[in-house]
Amino acid sequence: MIRILEKEVADKIAAGEVVDRPLSIVKELVENSIDAGASAITVEIKKGGKAYIRVTDNGCGIEADQVETAFLRHATSKISQAKDLETIETLGFRGEALASIAAVSRTEIITKTANAPAGVRLAVEGSRPAEKEMTGCPNGTTVVVRDLFYNTPARQKFMKSDASESSLIIEFISQIALAYANVKIRLVNNGSLLFTTPGKGDRYQNILTVYSREIGDELIPVQGQQGNLSLEGYISGPGLSHATRKHQIFFINGRVVNSKILQKGISQAYSDKLFEGRFPAAYLFLQAAPQTLDVNIHPNKREVRFDNEAIVTEFVRQILRQALLSKESIPAVTEKDVFRKERSEEYKAAAKKTDFRKAAPVPPPEEEQVDIKKLLSTIRQEEEKKEPSIKEEAASYRADPGPAAASVSAEGKKADPLVQIKKPQTPAPFDFDDLTITGSIFGTYITAIDETCFYLIDQHAAHERVFFEKLMDQYRSSEKHSQPIMIPIMLNVSYPAAEEHEEWMEPLRQMGFSVEGFGPKTYIVKEIPMFMGLDEAERFLNDFVDSASAGIKMDHAPAIEKLTMRSCKSAVKAHDYLKDSEIDQLMADLKKCENPFSCPHGRPTFIKMTQYEIEKMFKRV
Repeated sequence: MIRILEKEVADKIAAGEVVDRPLSIVKELVENSIDAGASAITVEIKKGGKAYIRVTDNGCGIEADQVETAFLRHATSKISQAKDLETIETLGFRGEALASIAAVSRTEIITKTANAPAGVRLAVEGSRPAEKEMTGCPNGTTVVVRDLFYNTPARQKFMKSDASESSLIIEFISQIALAYANVKIRLVNNGSLLFTTPGKGDRYQNILTVYSREIGDELIPVQGQQGNLSLEGYISGPGLSHATRKHQIFFINGRVVNSKILQKGISQAYSDKLFEGRFPAAYLFLQAAPQTLDVNIHPNKREVRFDNEAIVTEFVRQILRQALLSKESIPAVTEKDVFRKERSEEYKAAAKKTDFRKAAPVPPPEEEQVDIKKLLSTIRQEEEKKEPSIKEEAASYRADPGPAAASVSAEGKKADPLVQIKKPQTPAPFDFDDLTITGSIFGTYITAIDETCFYLIDQHAAHERVFFEKLMDQYRSSEKHSQPIMIPIMLNVSYPAAEEHEEWMEPLRQMGFSVEGFGPKTYIVKEIPMFMGLDEAERFLNDFVDSASAGIKMDHAPAIEKLTMRSCKSAVKAHDYLKDSEIDQLMADLKKCENPFSCPHGRPTFIKMTQYEIEKMFKRV
C-alpha cells in the first residue's frame, strides 16, 4: 500500500540530508548571515553545538510577516525561477536550511529590518510554530538552536563527542573568516571567546589571528587573472610542508569547498619541489563566472563542478608556479634554526638512568597546584546555570552595520566577498643577475650575496636540476643535438633488460643517444647529447638502464621524467672542487632552468639567510 507521509515524518527525513551534525546548522546559519549582508557575526556554541547554538548578525533581517514563511521548506528570497540556478551568487539558495533545522531541534529566531519599529520573535519546535510575539531588538537576526535531535534519538547516538563536534565547527568558522575578511566574526565556545577577526578586509591578518604567526611568516602571496578566472591567496614555500592536506583551504566564489581540481593544480605546481607524501599550506580564493560552475551537486554544498576542469587546474598551476620562482620561496635559515636549544648531556645521562615506570609523579609548584574537586564542581555549576533568554542576548548585541550591510537589499543579496579586501601582490621572479658569487666552501656549496641576503647553493643539487632539464628538453624537442664519440660506449645489460630493449632504447634515442644492438645483451652507443661529457654520459647510461631494468614502463612522458630523475647520479658531486669558470657556467645554466630552486627529487638548490637574521645572531639588532 502506497501512502503519503505525514508532514512531520517527511520533514525529519528531508532534514537528514541537510542537518547531519551541529556543524551543518552553524554552516547554514552563518551563510545566511553573510547572504543578508552582515558586517558582524557572532557564533556561540555549547557542548559541541549539541545543546546550544546561537548565531547573531547585523544583516538586513526578515520582515515580520515573512518570518513564518522562512521556516517553510523551499522558501527563499535568493532565487525565483529555474534560470537563476545558472548564475547563483549567494551561499544559500535552496530554502531548506531553517525548515530542516527546525524539524530536528527547538529553534528560536529574533529578527528586525532597518525600517521596522520593532522586531519579531518566533519559537519553533519540530517544525511546528510554538510562540510568536513582537519584541525590541537591534537590526539583524539572531537564531538560537537548542537540543539538537531531541525528537530523533537515532540520530543523536551517531554524533561524536562534544570536543570532536566543537572542533569541526571551530575549523569551519576559522575558514569562513578568511573568505570574508570584511566581516567581523566572533566565536565563543562554552562561554570562552576563542577569537575575533578585525573585519578590516585584511585576509593575511585573519590568517595570523585564526591560525598562527608561525604559519603566516612562511606564506607567499599569489594573485592572477585569466579570462573569467581570478585567483588570490597565500601558499607556503617548499621550506614548509605538512604530512596531510589539512592546511589546504579552498574558497570558490566565497564558498568553502573541497576541490580535487585545486588540489591537482597545487600538486602539479609543487611536483618537483616537495618529497612525495608532503603537502604545502595553501589558502586559495578562486573567483569564477557563476554560469561556468555548478554548486548544486552536494547536499551540503561542499563541492562544485566546473565546465572545464583542465583549464582551472592549469590556471592554478601557472599562478602558483610563478610565486614559487620568486626570492621569497627560497628556504630561509633563521636564528632559531642555528641556535636551537638541545637538552644538556647531564640531562640525557640522568634520563637514561631513570626508570620512568617506577618514578613517582612530581607535584607542580605550590603556586600551580589546583584543587581538582573544586575545579570540577565549578565547571558543573557553570554548565547548570540557566541560559540567558534570547531577548537578552539579542538586545546585548550592538554591532553597527558596516558598508557590507548598507550595500545589501532587503531581498538578501550577498555582499561581494572581495569588497575592501587587500589583494596580495605576487612577488617578483628571482633575478640571478642580482647575485654576486663570492666563492665556495667544503667543495660542496657555492656562496653568493645580493643586497639583502646571503645564499648557499648546493652544487650537486643545482647540477642535477640543469642536467635533468636539458635531458627532458632534448627528449621533448623535435631537433636532437648529438655529438659523435671516437670510442663508442659499450653497454652490458641483464637478459630481462635485453628482452625489453625497445622499452629503454627509444627514450635514449629521443634524448640524443645513438644506441644499437651489438650482441645478445650488449649495446653500442656511438653518439651522445651535445651538452654531456663522455664520463657523465657513460654513468647516466648505466644508471638509466639499471632503473629501466627495475620494471618501470616507459610508455609516457611522466614515466620518462621519473626514470631520468633516478639517473641524475652523473651530476657533479659534493666535494668536487669546481673552478671559478665552472661555477660561473653552472650558475648560468641554472638561471636558464624552468625551476632553479630545487633538484628533480625535491631537495632545495638554494638556501638563504637575510642580513637581518645574521645581525640578530651577532646581537647587532
